[in-house]
Parts: sequence; structure tokens; C-alpha cells
Amino acid sequence: MNEFFNISEEIISASQKAMELCRDKLSEIDDIQEYNQQKMIKAFQEAGVSESHFVGTTGYGYGDRGRDALDKVFAYVLDAEDALVRYNFVSGTHALTVALFGVLRPNDKMLCVTGTPYDTLRSAIGLEGNYSGSLKDFGIIYEQVELKDDGTVDHDAITATLDDSYKMVYIQRSRGYSVRPTLTVDDIEKIVKTVRAVNKDVIIMLDNCYGEFIEKKQPLSAGVDLMAGSLIKNPGGGIAPTGGYIAGRADLVEKCSYRLTTPGTGKELGATLNVTRELFLGAYHAPHAACEALKTAVFASALFTVLGYDVSPKYDEQRGDIIQLIMLGTPEKLERFCVGIQHASAVDSFVTPYPDDMPGYEDKVIMAAGAFTMGSSIELSADAPLREPYAVWMQGSLNFHAGKLGVMLAADEINKYK
Repeated sequence: MNEFFNISEEIISASQKAMELCRDKLSEIDDIQEYNQQKMIKAFQEAGVSESHFVGTTGYGYGDRGRDALDKVFAYVLDAEDALVRYNFVSGTHALTVALFGVLRPNDKMLCVTGTPYDTLRSAIGLEGNYSGSLKDFGIIYEQVELKDDGTVDHDAITATLDDSYKMVYIQRSRGYSVRPTLTVDDIEKIVKTVRAVNKDVIIMLDNCYGEFIEKKQPLSAGVDLMAGSLIKNPGGGIAPTGGYIAGRADLVEKCSYRLTTPGTGKELGATLNVTRELFLGAYHAPHAACEALKTAVFASALFTVLGYDVSPKYDEQRGDIIQLIMLGTPEKLERFCVGIQHASAVDSFVTPYPDDMPGYEDKVIMAAGAFTMGSSIELSADAPLREPYAVWMQGSLNFHAGKLGVMLAADEINKYK
């Protein structure tokens, strides 16, 4: 290690202790990794993927065999009736917004049961910013159930609030910029059971960003009707250059496709240009890449536990996504952590990140990512708003060894400024 990077003996010793602490958990992740990789290969085989599917189309994209086969791959591996996988989705928030507008109509009511949604979705709903074209602007009624004081879902409050007047129940799996626990598939299944006991017909939609291929069981097999995510997170494998997906019940996916293109044309239109091969290759690598990121998160949790910091999740806890929360306590340590991650990157290692304003966020945000794809969250990155409790949200790493190095350099960077 010291042959290439000048890391202090304190951090090297702490990392050795951390590896001993998390060894059993890393072995568990290997099992999940192998299972989902085999499932992905089976998905490719079931869809009959061939080299001819990698050829892109132009114009309207009629008869695009690769586009249709990619939808089948995602549908199989996510346990969905159908899927809509497109590079046209510019972000996970865009895919979620298309799904919301695809399913909801004026005067419909939606109930978010995981507290306030992630920052960038609030403007789409109409909770912040008063932007033209939000759900609120179209007369869609939004309500939410707050989380308990410990950050867990309040099932009693869901039962007390929900009735037959609601069209959709919305669940955010990941914590976003909050300190509440991420939802596992078991957690999601419990929410589904609570909801179905009150309203068996309501559409249950999930923001699945950061949660793909982290467990063997899929949320759609746990009773979720519709979910969406980004291809520059887990399901793109670090290779997809952009894009997103929507998956779930076939009738709901069809409605979403009408929102993405036009009513009546839906999934039948959409040229794929020259990105199809990258989307297939990214999907193929996704189960492996997601679990390499998961291992990196577990190691980071163990290392910063050894160094005396509060972390969430703990290194030995069950996880629902690739994100690791580390409570650093001061803005200075938060910035130093991000500097360390940036300087550990293969790309833009010479850049020093600093907090700045970003669209969709109320506070200044600092982001570190030496990524091959700009904004990719499956590659090693760390970010946070500059606000209390001055925690950092770390995610990604296409391979564990690079991720481990980045975490060690981030810890070392903090130690230099004690």
C-alpha cells in the first residue's frame, strides 16, 4: 500500500482491524453477488440476447429489437411483468417523475409513507420551489406520514391515515440526505402488508434508487406495483452513460411509456442511437458492481467505527442500499473526507471539491467523485449538504480494492487536520 500512497500507520492499522471485523459480512455479500449475477445471465438468455441487439436505431426507432430485449432483461431480473429502460431518462428523479405523472391524474391523492422525499423530487411534487408543471400544479394531492423519532416507518400512522380515497402509496427506499435507516426488502414487504390491510387496490410505488441487486429478493416480489431508478447508479454497472428504468405491473408500465413518449405510441417509439451495447453491458456487470460498492460501504463502516465515529448502518447490519452514512461532526471534517475521496480517484484526482449551490437543493452541497460518467453514484463518490449533523453520504466503487483505498485516504485526510 505504501509503495504508491503515503497513508499513516494509524490508518493502516485501523484498516486491518476493520477487515477482521467485517470479514463475515463480506462473505455474505459474495453469496448475494453470485446469486444475482447468475440471475442476470439467465435474464440475458431468456431474452435471447445476441450481438445484433447491440445495433442502435435512428429516427422513430420502430422495430428496435435491442430496445425490446433490454426491457425483457430488466423485467426478468427485477421480477417485473414489464420494464421501460431508456437512455432518455436524464436521472432517477426524471424516471420517478415520469412514473408519477404516468399513473396519477388530477385530483388523485398520493400518500408518501416514508416522510419527506429526497430533495430533487420535492420540486417535482410541488413541495418546494413552486415550479410550473409540478404534480401540485396539475391538481394532484400530496400527503405524507412522518417517520417515528428513530427514523423507522410508523405503521400505526399509515393505518390511521390511509383510506380508499388514495390512488397511490409512495415509498422511498433509500435515506436520501437524512439519517433514517434505509429500507430492506423485508421492511418494504411489511409496509405493503400494512397498506393492503387498509386499501387492497391502491398503487404502491417505490423509489428503488441505490437498492438494486443488494439483496436476493426483489421489491416487486414483495408486493410493490411499480418502481423506478437510475442507470448511473446500481443497474448501469458503471458502464451505462445515462438513463433510467421503470418496472412493475404491465398496465402501469404502459401508462408510464405513454407519458415518456406519446399516448398510443408508448414503448414502440424511441431510437437507441449508439448506446444499446453500453446499456446491455452495464446491466451484465450490475450485480457485481453493486456488491463491490456494498463491500466498500461495509469496510467504511467498520473503519470509521474503529476510528471512533458514529456510522449508519453498522458494519454487521443488514443493508438495503449501497450508501454509508458517517457522522463527521464538523464542516471541516466533512470537507476533508470529500477531498480524500476525490484525491483517491482515477479520474480528476487533482481536483479539490468545495461546497457550492446546486439545482434542487436548499443548502450548499459538496460532492466528490472521480467518475468516468459524470454524476455516477455507482462509482466511488461522497456528498453531503453543508448542514448539521455534518454527516457524509458515501456510495459506490466499481471494485472493492479501489473503494477500500479511497476510504483509507479519506480517513487519513481527516487525521492530517486533527
